[in-house]
Amino acid sequence: MTDPIAFAIAVLAFLMLPGPGTFAVLTSSAQGGVRAGYAALFGLMLGDVILIVLALAGVAALLNAHPVAFQAVQYLGVAYLLWIGLQLILKAPGSASTTLLHINHGKFFRQGFLITLINPKAIVFYMAFFPLFIDPAKDPGAITFATMMLIIAIETLLYGSLLIFAGNAVSRHLASRPRLRWLGNKLAGVSLVGFGVKLATD
Repeated sequence: MTDPIAFAIAVLAFLMLPGPGTFAVLTSSAQGGVRAGYAALFGLMLGDVILIVLALAGVAALLNAHPVAFQAVQYLGVAYLLWIGLQLILKAPGSASTTLLHINHGKFFRQGFLITLINPKAIVFYMAFFPLFIDPAKDPGAITFATMMLIIAIETLLYGSLLIFAGNAVSRHLASRPRLRWLGNKLAGVSLVGFGVKLATD
């Protein structure tokens, strides 16, 4: 790597940009507590690992060379984001207060994983991002990419933990305010739908 510090700063800036993954972690934490938040976060991290491997294997270039395949992945991501967002928007007010009674941690992990995995922009981002910090003349191969993946994983875990405890704290504060919790679900749903629409129109 030509500049590990700059790489770490760039990754942190990327993580702090609001996106579907951020709202997935916050919503899972608010609905199911810390365990659900970490389930969603670990799903996101596993999705990131797969996307990084795919990017390194040249999948982004393949998708770029075949617009139909790229659009298929893009609209699959749009459909999934819209589905999750609409579920939150259409949830009845009375059902919001009972969410914590029926926690399915596998569901939160699966949602975090799929939200990350079917985002074609993430593949393209990684494909374009890694070469900026690699010197081909000095690249030691697997060690370089393993270091990059480790930096991304550590920063994702730390930043995701902040989101989880923030989401759980907000959930506890709203526990006695079901109306505000219901409005929060609506806001998260609208945000996910908005990201889906933006992904479709970009």
